[in-house]
Amino acid sequence: MNIDLVAFVAILLFLLSIGLFNNHKTQSEESYLFAKRSCSLWPLTCTLVMTELNTSTLIAFSGMGYLVGKRALYLPLIFLIGLLFYALTVAKKWKELDATSVVALFRKRYGNRLARIASLSLIGAMVGFTATYVKSMTFLFTPILPNLSPWLLSALLIIVILLMTLRGGLIAIIRTDVYSFLLISLILPLILYFSWKNRGEPPPHMPELLPTRFIISLILLTMFTYILAPWYGQKIFSAKSKRVAFLAVFFAAILAFIFYGIGVMATSYLSIEIAAPELALSAIINAYFPTGLKGIAYATLFMISATTLAGVWSAMSSMVIADFWKSGKNFKRGLYLTLAFASVSYLLGNTLVDRILDKLVLANIPVAALSFALLAGFYWKRASSLGALLSIITGLGWGVFCYWHFGEEGLYTWYWAVYGIPLIFLMGITGSLISAALPRKAPIVSY
Repeated sequence: MNIDLVAFVAILLFLLSIGLFNNHKTQSEESYLFAKRSCSLWPLTCTLVMTELNTSTLIAFSGMGYLVGKRALYLPLIFLIGLLFYALTVAKKWKELDATSVVALFRKRYGNRLARIASLSLIGAMVGFTATYVKSMTFLFTPILPNLSPWLLSALLIIVILLMTLRGGLIAIIRTDVYSFLLISLILPLILYFSWKNRGEPPPHMPELLPTRFIISLILLTMFTYILAPWYGQKIFSAKSKRVAFLAVFFAAILAFIFYGIGVMATSYLSIEIAAPELALSAIINAYFPTGLKGIAYATLFMISATTLAGVWSAMSSMVIADFWKSGKNFKRGLYLTLAFASVSYLLGNTLVDRILDKLVLANIPVAALSFALLAGFYWKRASSLGALLSIITGLGWGVFCYWHFGEEGLYTWYWAVYGIPLIFLMGITGSLISAALPRKAPIVSY
């Protein structure tokens, strides 16, 4: 009998039974998409941590730990700074808005046309994110199910995720996140412990593979993209107060930094030769974990994938309903949209994604383009539709130009972030000032 497989299945069946028993209680669209807007500090912190702690980033960061050693600890700093910036700038603002979509701010400040452009940009980015999550999840579980093709393996994993969360919506996702948080709090320290205990002479580290400019660029991009993240916005809308929203993001920033840092530290000790750096984390589990605990470890890593994917699919569904449909009372529209987005993620993850971290960063181009419009919408009364539009066009154009001109080998993220973010804000401010200087049309008065 394969004890690890039994342990893996037992954990999943436990979480499935909890979900299936409680999910039928969700009946309204408000509950399905926003958990009745009554989420307290503990579950909100857990769900924000698990939303951030996705396998794409965990595998990519851990792989860099294997390649460059402890220098890769700079990578978790990206999310500490990015999420603290979120907490300080927009956490309370989003809860004060308490809308059904982050694009509601764009509609309120700039009109329906620009709001729909913003919505399509964010949905497009989330399609890219979820495709990389599917790819990373497949990478992670290939060593324990090597006889299954990537297409079949990813299909089976997605089906399990949908069984756990589809019927219950955000309520089921948050509930699952709490259990996943407890599991990850146990398993990640054990991964570090076993790796440190069995440390040997690691392969030569290559710190030049992680240039300082790349780290700085990712910090800037994270700061000005996470403030727009619909999967965070949706969960902030579910908070029961502005104070809870702020504190949950603050604590999530610290915890995400710690968890990612543990993953990097663990792989920096790894002395086993592996086929690809993305396999470093699973190599530690396969080589050093005792029988039984290995299955629990893989179940935990699966839950990281499950909750992140389910959360982003839910955010995409809520945006489509809020921005292109009228809100209703029945939860089934969200359910069907979630199924549709899961199918798209499955197809793209198995066809277009190769290098996980690179594609994860690339998907942020349409999100960064909206940064001026968002912050100005909250903090600058003179921001105009023209300024917002010019900033979005500039952000999209500059991001695409940097990718095609400099490429991944030419460190396009540096030029995109260091020059692009100021350029986005400069064009937004210029366009808004031009709008203010233009004469307004006199109203037509009929007698």
